[in-house]
Amino acid sequence: MSSIQDAHENPVAMPAVRETGLSQPLILLLAAGAGLAAASLYYSQPMLGILGADIQADDRAVGWVPTMTQLGYAFGILLLAPLGDRFDRRRIILAKASVLAAGLLAAGLAPSIGALLGASLVLGLSATMAQDIVPAAAALAPAEHRGRAVGTVMTGLLLGILLSRVVSGAVAEHFGWRAVFVAAAASIALLAVALWRGLPRFTPTTDLRYGELLASLAVLWTRHAALRRAALAQGLLSLGFSAFWSTLAVMLHGAPFHLGAATAGAFGLAGAAGALVAPVAGRIADSRGPELMTRLGAGLAAVSFAVMALSPWVPEGGRLWLLVASAVGFDLGVQASLIAHQTIVYGIDPAARSRLNAVLMVGMFIGMAAGATLGSHALAIWGWNGVVAVATAASAGALVLRLATRNGR
Repeated sequence: MSSIQDAHENPVAMPAVRETGLSQPLILLLAAGAGLAAASLYYSQPMLGILGADIQADDRAVGWVPTMTQLGYAFGILLLAPLGDRFDRRRIILAKASVLAAGLLAAGLAPSIGALLGASLVLGLSATMAQDIVPAAAALAPAEHRGRAVGTVMTGLLLGILLSRVVSGAVAEHFGWRAVFVAAAASIALLAVALWRGLPRFTPTTDLRYGELLASLAVLWTRHAALRRAALAQGLLSLGFSAFWSTLAVMLHGAPFHLGAATAGAFGLAGAAGALVAPVAGRIADSRGPELMTRLGAGLAAVSFAVMALSPWVPEGGRLWLLVASAVGFDLGVQASLIAHQTIVYGIDPAARSRLNAVLMVGMFIGMAAGATLGSHALAIWGWNGVVAVATAASAGALVLRLATRNGR
């Protein structure tokens, strides 16, 4: 273990990237790349209601589509993200973009639920190019503008997540779910060409072998309790988040709403609340400490999920508004907690921030994958109240974990 740590702390002594300026067109290209890659993870969610009927798969089988996507993303972060320190990040981004375009096209042409599940796993693995683009922006930006550059790219990533559900729901409603995946594949192919032309080459910053890169993640996990708590708490919050989004389209498709994919996708606009709260949460984390923000965020998420249990006692005309209000509330909570957890994790070891972030993201997306599975099973067995119970219990668990933590350590 000590040799792994020594190698990690003594990277190859050479500049991190070829000398180039970070122009405005390039940073916008990186933001678009992060957004389109992240969007690929969420296109399927508003379409599950019509997708299942078209491909002749039941609700439980269809629920595995977002599960496989999130699992692919989690494994991609764990197994592929560390390669950005070892090889030219430009080559990795271009390779993942090519595979992502192929995976999206395969999803659009899938003849069966089995083929669609396989394609979903591939696009989840390759969508991790978003996690390569963000550190690429940090490496290219001069120190005095690094925060602004990374913030712009992260805004693109968040907008990709936000708009993916809205766009996919509307397109699926008018042109069918296959058109969504085919159009997404074309957008990634065009993006790959733009990245090939505009992205500079990066020099590796470490000579660690692949096995040592992966082993260093385990060292960090074992050594830092704050990292473990952050990953577990954010994973629980993500479980509830994913249980809601992975079943919303199916629930809205049935009684009493009988609404289409466009309405389910429009719920993605609730994510704008998360975008607005990001800078506020960051300032609170800086001034009052990130631990307070993790508790506030987890508490808000738990309450917002629990409120949805009141739906049977709400007049039919107000049930949809209750769902919207709850979605805004838990999105605020989950996003605020993520920012606070990142603040905690980045403060553990500045020399290992990319790997620390990888561990946090793995916990987050394993939670999302578990939420998609548990949510679809709960909906099939207990109905919507079962989904609400799963999401509330997971968020309450995250709150208990954060309340039991002192000083984030």
